[in-house]
Amino acid sequence: MKKRVAVAFTGPSGSGKTSLVEKIAKVLIQSKKIAIIKNDPKDKAQFDVRGKDSYTFTQTGAEVVVVSPTRTTYFSQREKSLDALVQMIDDFDILLVEGLKTLPLPRIAIFRNSIDISYLSCSEAIAIDGTINLNDYIIPDNIAVLDLNNTAEIITWIETHAKNI
Repeated sequence: MKKRVAVAFTGPSGSGKTSLVEKIAKVLIQSKKIAIIKNDPKDKAQFDVRGKDSYTFTQTGAEVVVVSPTRTTYFSQREKSLDALVQMIDDFDILLVEGLKTLPLPRIAIFRNSIDISYLSCSEAIAIDGTINLNDYIIPDNIAVLDLNNTAEIITWIETHAKNI
């Protein structure tokens, strides 16, 4: 069985989680198979267009798979566990998870302007930019401090700390 690893990203809304995951994925995809899971806790994401067949099918509440020559899209009306998602995606080297604070994965919390200390208890690292003065906070010694704008540094941390799954 090949080695597959996962790491999660968390942080307040607008902190830059999606931008960071995108930057990391674009670098890693050059040499690895990357999968991304995005949490949508407020159920705001829109994936299909009203009036199209796939939209009509998803409105039934059924599990729907749309297959084309270049992609497969799966619409589920049920919550899935991490194990179920990993099994479904299956073919990847690195899984990047945005959100889902309760998953038992190594986690990088992203902050701009201020640090919400409530995230420290579920994070192994924080990624911050120049808008944060670390002297204003007490960061536990077991939490790595990463430069939010240094993708290579964050990837090195991921390669060292990601969890085998």
